[in-house]
Amino acid sequence: MVTLNVNGKQLQADVDADTPILWVLRDTLGMTGTKFGCGMALCGACTVHLDCQAIRSCITPISEAEGKKLTTIEAATDGTDRVGAAVHDAWLKHDVAQCGYCQSGQIMSATAFLKSLPRGKQPTAAEIDSAMAGNICRCGTYARIRAAVADAAKALA
Repeated sequence: MVTLNVNGKQLQADVDADTPILWVLRDTLGMTGTKFGCGMALCGACTVHLDCQAIRSCITPISEAEGKKLTTIEAATDGTDRVGAAVHDAWLKHDVAQCGYCQSGQIMSATAFLKSLPRGKQPTAAEIDSAMAGNICRCGTYARIRAAVADAAKALA
């Protein structure tokens, strides 16, 4: 039995300690916002936050989450997180999503990046590209993603 803090709630899951976080979230806890993409931490679709750091949940064992704060897309975009709300609004403004499959991972990476910046700092295009590297968008909306992250940073300043 693993005790977890997921989106601010204490939850328990009866899983093996080496089960990837992704499968505990999706199959055991029924939280399907986090997506399976490649299973090898190459695409970013499965990105969640572990103690405010963006991680790939498809390769991270659930034992790594014990005693830490795990945040999923469900909480990042529910309107209660200031940065998540700014990113969500910018995503809509720039019409980022096409097929939408990568979006939860993209948003989680963007929010972790913006939270890591000093308050009021406006990131350069190169800094945004570096922070978002490893998040693959099959539809190729990278320019809109960059614009949305920059807009969210401005909104947070």
